[in-house]
Amino acid sequence: MVPTTWRRAILASILLLLPSVASRAASDAPEACREGTGVAVWTSPRQPVAGGPLRVLAVADAEAASELVITDSTGQAAEPETVRLGGPPWSLGATITSARTGTYRIEVLRGGAVVACRMVAVGDADLRSGRGLGEPSLAWDRRTEAFYSAWIERLFDAPASEELGFAALQDALRDERRNFLHDHLQLGEDDARSRTALTATPDCADLPYVLRAYFAWKIGLPVGVRACSRGTASSPPRCGPPEITERPGQGADPLAAFKAYAGRLMDTVQSGSARTALNDDATDFYPVDLAHDVLRPGVIFADPYGHTLLIVKWVAQTPAHGGLLLAIDAQPDDSVGRKRFWEGTFLFKSDTPGAGPGFKAFRPVVRDAAGRLRPLTNDALADNARFAPFSDEQAHLSAEEFYARMGALINPQGLDPVRAYEDMLDALVEQLQTRVGSVDNGERYMRAHPNPPVPMPQGARIFETIGPWEDYSTPSRDMRLIIAMNVLTGLPDRMVRHPELYVLSGRSAEEARAEVEALHARRVRERTILYSRSDGSPWTLTVADILARKAAFEMTYNPNDCVEIRWGAAEGTDEYAPCRRHAPVEQRARMAAYRQWFREARRPPR
Repeated sequence: MVPTTWRRAILASILLLLPSVASRAASDAPEACREGTGVAVWTSPRQPVAGGPLRVLAVADAEAASELVITDSTGQAAEPETVRLGGPPWSLGATITSARTGTYRIEVLRGGAVVACRMVAVGDADLRSGRGLGEPSLAWDRRTEAFYSAWIERLFDAPASEELGFAALQDALRDERRNFLHDHLQLGEDDARSRTALTATPDCADLPYVLRAYFAWKIGLPVGVRACSRGTASSPPRCGPPEITERPGQGADPLAAFKAYAGRLMDTVQSGSARTALNDDATDFYPVDLAHDVLRPGVIFADPYGHTLLIVKWVAQTPAHGGLLLAIDAQPDDSVGRKRFWEGTFLFKSDTPGAGPGFKAFRPVVRDAAGRLRPLTNDALADNARFAPFSDEQAHLSAEEFYARMGALINPQGLDPVRAYEDMLDALVEQLQTRVGSVDNGERYMRAHPNPPVPMPQGARIFETIGPWEDYSTPSRDMRLIIAMNVLTGLPDRMVRHPELYVLSGRSAEEARAEVEALHARRVRERTILYSRSDGSPWTLTVADILARKAAFEMTYNPNDCVEIRWGAAEGTDEYAPCRRHAPVEQRARMAAYRQWFREARRPPR
């Protein structure tokens, strides 16, 4: 259901003269070509030139558009492939790979009627000027937030059935098929062939900030960031005053200026930045309603332990498959991967004194009555038609209630118990496949750096540190894996506790539980993963093998151990035979002392 304040804004018929991301030719446009209500047309690059690409993105905030029509100055129709995404916001995207000199007319249609129109000038290639300058008239509001959501969704789009991952964020940004703002400033900023191209290798805490700052840099929007503490066992992180940058990347060399800004940004941000208390105003994020219209691409999820994910796509439920809420996260080894929402990945505990977990949106930076840039407060966001409303509802939900609410959002028609089990098993296997890559990365590092052993931090710092331990150990991921195993094996009992989430078709909840328990016993022997042992030979593990080793995964996170130990192989078995590397005795002793944290799936106090 659309929140009241948002519905009011949509129905208010606000005719906004939306600024194009490209060079403006609107002053010369015919009177009949105007922007529409709730639909914005954006183009890239900022100053399109003949022979270069002209990208078009029509973003509809309240209702999907059906068609994109592009004609050149001669009246000839351009017919690039149209890509439809979203809901909400919805987008129609197309790219003219080699634009012609002149003016293009872009029309957005809904049900055969034009709902938005704009004119865009394409200049001669030798007449570029003012490259690297953002649009001076843009501000964070409904239209730019909708644009940001549409840009995020396109950047990480792929069929739900396919695995999506990148060695680093920069690989996604350098893909002009994905990145609508690729080389938008025409500085070669995203050209992988250029030695000066932007690099982007954020970790999970940095990832949302880097994406937001990159978007703001390209189109000229303000960015605010606060330095925060990490919090304690009894109190969540607290943040200092915001450092507000009106337009990142300003200067004689915009690319160098943005690189410097991004470096300072990543030095400032850490895992505490997103875990701030839900009612705290002095934060970079604020909590939002659990509603489909609000949980848009670009909204983050902060868990109680410091991990952050970013929503990128909703997949609607159909009779053939369950619904999905997809997100991305970054790992300490720089890799970025797509994950589905489920209890094994999105960890939620509202009664955590040291954190404010849940779904949150970036706190908008806007001009106050005096013209000064300020982040909006929670009170100002509680009834604000321009942004997702502030809401503290997540603070009042138990974990059980939270997951039940999200389950109803993702699958509003309910799920067949068998389908629900298969989806959860798929999610666990995805998590295991991601761990295969993480362990392999650590193995490659250890082979290249055999001595000395990677130093192991003391106590709770095994979860939060820097250097090779952060990059190649897996304590946080292994704790999540143990939680994921518990979630899968606990699904039959959950069906009895929450039968309203399932389509039982005349069966009792107890009958559904027995059916799923029998299915589980069979399917975990059929689903497998493959990892490379120390000698390079492949080894197959079934999910049943993994579940049987749950206790072993309490001590499998140390990169100084061989890969067989990291997959829980028992000493003396054929699987274990190639193992030649072991963590120092002192480190193994400390891991044994820390084992209870993993058994209880409970991060220790900082």
